[in-house]
Amino acid sequence: MRIIQSKLITEEVKRLCMEANFNLPCDIRRAIDEAVHKETSPTGRDILGKLRDNYRIAEQKQVAICQDTGMAVFFVEIGNEVHIDGDTLTDAINQGVRLGYEEGYLRKSIVKDPLNRVNTGDNTPAVIHYDFTYGDKLKITIAPKGFGSENMSAVRMFSPSAGIDGIKEFVLETVDKAGSNPCPPIVVGVGIGGNFESVACLAKKALTRDVDSHHEDEYYAKLEDELLCSINKLGIGPQGFGGNTTALGVNIETAPTHIAGMPCAVNISCHVTRHKTTVI
Repeated sequence: MRIIQSKLITEEVKRLCMEANFNLPCDIRRAIDEAVHKETSPTGRDILGKLRDNYRIAEQKQVAICQDTGMAVFFVEIGNEVHIDGDTLTDAINQGVRLGYEEGYLRKSIVKDPLNRVNTGDNTPAVIHYDFTYGDKLKITIAPKGFGSENMSAVRMFSPSAGIDGIKEFVLETVDKAGSNPCPPIVVGVGIGGNFESVACLAKKALTRDVDSHHEDEYYAKLEDELLCSINKLGIGPQGFGGNTTALGVNIETAPTHIAGMPCAVNISCHVTRHKTTVI
């Protein structure tokens, strides 16, 4: 049995909150840098250049890359030999969010009630997804999610007869409908399988993968490339001003599902697709 003090978790989460919002992940930086040279539209190239300047300034000055510092979303893997001493794991994570958003001067965007709209004042509670594994490690991944892109996401419950063509059409339809709203170039997370609630989680988790990675199954890896190509032919372009860089990447995650269904979720993320991981 390995004992981890909750205070250590809180400190790590505080650091993750600030670093994820100050420093764009290397994979997204590479994708934007490459897009500057590949974009055919002069306006698109100019916008991509400004996005590159923006993330460099944010990193240099250690300030938020985007004014929407997101809802704090976590994916946590807990080894079966880990014991948390002190606060509960959930409380420790929320305290880390509280401290990170305060000390990092990050915008607090969470309201306590969806209709009464009273701000909690500290960007908590976070959304936390737990997965229990073997071992004595605690792996924490943060993915702060802004709602300009979150609001453009969608879930559809297909029957199996819709097939792969139904999935492709749904992904393209969702991106096309989103237009400039999610601040393209975007990253598209696609979940296929599971059920109504779990497929959305799959799509969200897909956004924590490096944008230049591929699904381990060659079939889905090819589908990722095909969808990315089709999305970039839509012509939406950087910030919606036209061009061939509408998306930086498409990541797909899958899960077993019921014989009568084929759920699909599309979770769109803006060019500030933040994700950072620590292992304790």
